Amino acid sequence: MKRAWLKAAGWTVVTEINRQLCAQKVAKHGPTSDGHEPAKHLWSARHSQSLDLTELAELCYRCHRLAPFLSYNGNAFVAIARQAIVSLSLPPAEAAALRSLIGHVVAGTAQPPEQEQFLQFIRKLSERDR
Repeated sequence: MKRAWLKAAGWTVVTEINRQLCAQKVAKHGPTSDGHEPAKHLWSARHSQSLDLTELAELCYRCHRLAPFLSYNGNAFVAIARQAIVSLSLPPAEAAALRSLIGHVVAGTAQPPEQEQFLQFIRKLSERDR
């Protein structure tokens, strides 16, 4: 199930989400010297493409790991991934499970069993979508 999930979320949107998260936690917001440009380039090259959910999670994970901002990189990209999947209109329990799974994958905290659950969930959604 490929979609342009992130099309409306250009780099300025990513930056604003991070700025807002930093403001809520009274943390310093700004670009990093090492990760900002590589993450911006990667995001700009891929965000408007049709991606499946594993590709969406991978893009958000990779940008998070590049650490483009001074604070709350993981939170920003988890929020973006979670917002992208809202359009699936899943039943509440499934939506909560997918939000949790994709959040852990993007944050890099998913253990192998959770990663497998994420892949199984995506397979199930793809079968429904046919």
